[in-house]
Amino acid sequence: MKPVNTENTEHYTWGDNCDGWHLVKSANLSVIQELVPPGCKEVRHYHEHSEQFFFILSGIATIEVDGKEYKLHPQQGIHVPAQTPHQLKNKHEEHLCFIVTSTPPSHGDRVLV
Repeated sequence: MKPVNTENTEHYTWGDNCDGWHLVKSANLSVIQELVPPGCKEVRHYHEHSEQFFFILSGIATIEVDGKEYKLHPQQGIHVPAQTPHQLKNKHEEHLCFIVTSTPPSHGDRVLV
């Protein structure tokens, strides 16, 4: 066991210049810190089995969940149940940094809509 951060964990890229760091990656839990540049977004999708919680660290997230749009500011979060279509966007001029927690882990569980 050791403290984790973006400098000592597995890094990956996704979408248009977005970054992710696996802070926790186990069979039952995924905790990822993600960085989304201005104007970038993920594709609309849902997870067959995984539920997720998005928690904003900095910037402003626009997230559509099951047809309803929410604007999340730092220190705010939202729960997305399994099988619920959603899409996260950064519509603002500053980078968006957030934590997404998934149980079970969501990689390989994504269905595009």
